[in-house]
Amino acid sequence: MKPIFIQLQCAPGKTYEVADAVYKTELVSELYSTSGEYDLLMKIYLTEEQDAGKFINENIANIPGIVRTLTTMTFTAF
Repeated sequence: MKPIFIQLQCAPGKTYEVADAVYKTELVSELYSTSGEYDLLMKIYLTEEQDAGKFINENIANIPGIVRTLTTMTFTAF
């Protein structure tokens, strides 16, 4: 399993609705409210075979109220 972090920018006033919708997918390992350009930070785990772009497109980016996403991939450094 590889962890991937996704920041979500929500439409004004939609952050709580987006957070609820994200939790209902049961795909997120952790979800945080953040300050700055993005409103939410989520951590998900994908198998080595899963395509991150396709997964995000099909399961996250289509949630109503999300304006923009920023994905950070992780790699084994040590």
